[in-house]
Amino acid sequence: MTASRSLSSTLRSLRPLAFGADPAGERMERIRRSPHFANGTFQNPLGTKVGPQGSKVAFAKTYFDKEQRVRRAPDGTIPVHPTTLADLARPPATGLRITWMGHSSVLAEIDGRRVLFDPVWGDRCSPFAFAGPKRLHPVPLPLAALGPVDVVVISHDHYDHLDLPTIQALAGTDTVFAVPLGVGAHLERWGVPADRLRELDWNESTKINGLTLTATPARHFCGRGLRNTQHTLWASWVVASGEHRVYHSGDTGYFPGFADIGREHGPFDATMIQIGAYSEWWPDIHMTPEEGVQAHLDLQGGASGVLLPIHWGTFNLAPHPWEEPADGTLAAARKAGVDVALPHPGLPFEPAGTLPVEPWWRTVAATAAGLADVAVKKPEAVATPAN
Repeated sequence: MTASRSLSSTLRSLRPLAFGADPAGERMERIRRSPHFANGTFQNPLGTKVGPQGSKVAFAKTYFDKEQRVRRAPDGTIPVHPTTLADLARPPATGLRITWMGHSSVLAEIDGRRVLFDPVWGDRCSPFAFAGPKRLHPVPLPLAALGPVDVVVISHDHYDHLDLPTIQALAGTDTVFAVPLGVGAHLERWGVPADRLRELDWNESTKINGLTLTATPARHFCGRGLRNTQHTLWASWVVASGEHRVYHSGDTGYFPGFADIGREHGPFDATMIQIGAYSEWWPDIHMTPEEGVQAHLDLQGGASGVLLPIHWGTFNLAPHPWEEPADGTLAAARKAGVDVALPHPGLPFEPAGTLPVEPWWRTVAATAAGLADVAVKKPEAVATPAN
């Protein structure tokens, strides 16, 4: 028994730091008590297939096709707003301001509090510095220039949402981390003290500096190492103050539970919804733009509110053209009468103010798509006030 423990300890010490740590001890006991944990793994709200479906040969041909690979990245330079202290020092006039930093990283300023969702400041979403999807645009500002953050919210432990160098930098601040069950094991290994962790199961809430944060269901999966034990939970999140409510989807496939979340916690001043990195090869775990707009409608239950599309534009993670998620979301939102904000990375906006909706991505993708003659066309309205 002693030799076995010694071997296990040695193997853990050899595990790459970026892989994080597996839950153990009381953390694992709490996971086993979760109503969403069964047969040794966390369960999705409904049947979900993870990984490429269908013919692996056909998938490989699609994914590595030279012409399609060219279209999965922008041909031009992505315009990034250089977020400055001046942008963030002025309090939002309406009490709520949102800044999309790229991919799923969002700073939400809510009635004097600052919430940072899924911060990824690293150059690659990968356990290795020399390989893996590389950032397509720079971060809008250095992490150190962001200023104090009240709470960092993590949706799940995939590399494009939970970034080792970013967490290590934030571990040296006073911020609190709100994470799904099991994810705290990674953060503790990376230097985050246990007393600054709030680890929640679905439908559990915690209060931090006047904000109520609730982990809500999502349809996805987890895993960082070579062996995926499904022992860390994935979640969407609701953050509410006395005056405002926002929702961050994390990664998720479409499922009927959005309406339940809306009835329990909505409606929302803004929803941040995953609309990129979808594919017919994995339809259960990521939403298309049309599904993302429907999820927003389900969450709002007929009320108004602004949709911010996330999980697109920053990393090449799926076979679709780089600009397709933005075009698809804009078209679906107009058809459904949904207010949508489409800022370039780093541009702050207030959901109750004038929304950025000009299709800036078309000029960036124009040459690669052979659309230079239409890229300069304006949308039907350059900016629309939120309802």
